[in-house]
Amino acid sequence: MRDIVDDLLRVWHSGRTGGLATIVRTMGSASLPIGSAMLVDPDGGVYGAVTDGGLEEIAYEAVLQAARTGRRALHRYGVATRTEGASDGDGTMDVFTEPFSRRHFPEFPLVAAEIAAHRRITVFTVVWNSDADLIGQHLVTDKKHGTELLALPDSDVFVASFAPPPRLIVFGANSFAAALTVQARLLGYRVTICDSRENFAKPEKFPGAEVVVDWPHRYLNTLSSAGEIDSGTGIVVTSHDPKFEIPLLTVALRLPELGYLGAMGSRTVHTQRMEDLRAGGFTEATLARLHSPAGLDLGARTAAEMAVAIAAELIAAKTEQSGRHSLSNNTKAPLKTVVGLNN
Repeated sequence: MRDIVDDLLRVWHSGRTGGLATIVRTMGSASLPIGSAMLVDPDGGVYGAVTDGGLEEIAYEAVLQAARTGRRALHRYGVATRTEGASDGDGTMDVFTEPFSRRHFPEFPLVAAEIAAHRRITVFTVVWNSDADLIGQHLVTDKKHGTELLALPDSDVFVASFAPPPRLIVFGANSFAAALTVQARLLGYRVTICDSRENFAKPEKFPGAEVVVDWPHRYLNTLSSAGEIDSGTGIVVTSHDPKFEIPLLTVALRLPELGYLGAMGSRTVHTQRMEDLRAGGFTEATLARLHSPAGLDLGARTAAEMAVAIAAELIAAKTEQSGRHSLSNNTKAPLKTVVGLNN
C-alpha cells in the first residue's frame, strides 16, 4: 500500500468511492509479496498491482465490483511463474477486495500521515468473519507487528505493518548524489544529503531528499549518538576529498550496525583511500565492510548509470547476495574506473 498512499489519499479527499485489493496470503510461487495493493479509482484508473499476466483483468473486475457494490470479499487465484516458457512452479494467493472511501476507511488520513512522517503504523483489517458485518473493519495502531494474515477461530485478520523506511545517507552534494537520490527513492529509501559546503547543498537540487549542511563525520556521529543508525541504514560517500572522506569513513567503519557502506572513486583514489585507512589502524577484516569503489561492476560511466550500479549493490547487500568483487581482499579483482572522478 505504501507506494499508492498518495493515490488513496486523493480518492479519500474526493468524497467518492474507489476499490482496493490487497494480497493477504500467498502459497507456493507468487510474483508479488503479501501487502501488495491495487487501487481502482472512481474513474476506473488503476494504481499499484496485486498480480500480473492473465489475472490482471480478473483482479481489476473484482476490485471494480467492490467499488460499485460495497461488497467485501476474499478471492483465491491460482498463479504460475514462468521463465523462457518453462513453468517454475504453481501457487495460490488470497486477495481481499473492499470499497475505499471516507465512509469505508475514515482513519486513512492518519495512516497516510504517519507513513509520510516515517513513523511506524499498523493496520488490522478483518478479511473474513462468521459475522459478515465485521468484514472490512479496520483498526489502526502504532504497535510493532509483522505483516501477516492471522487465522483466529472465527475470523481472519490481515495485519499490514508500515515500518519507517530504510535510510540512505549520501555524503557529498554533487551530480552523483542527485542521481542516487532518484534511484534510492524508487527503492523506498528515505534519503539524506550531507555536505559541509552550503553553496553546494541546495535543497532544490535534490528533490525528495533531506539536505543537511554539516561536516560529514560530525553529522554521522550525531546520528549515531541519537540511535538513528541501524542495520538497514546505507551510507554512500560521493565526495572523495581526503579531508572529508577519511574522518567520515573512520566513524562509519566503527559503527556497530550498518546495512551498506560505499565510497566512490577512481583506481588511484581507491588505492590511496585504503592506504590511509590502514594507516589509521583498520584491519583487512574491517575494511572488507567497505564497498570501494561503490557499485556493482556494470561498466557504468555517467552519474545516472553509477546510481543504478550503486542501487544494485544496495539491493545485493540487503539480500545478502554479494555478486561483486571483494577489492579489499582480492588483488586479482579488476578495479572499476569511473569517468569524471579525479585520478
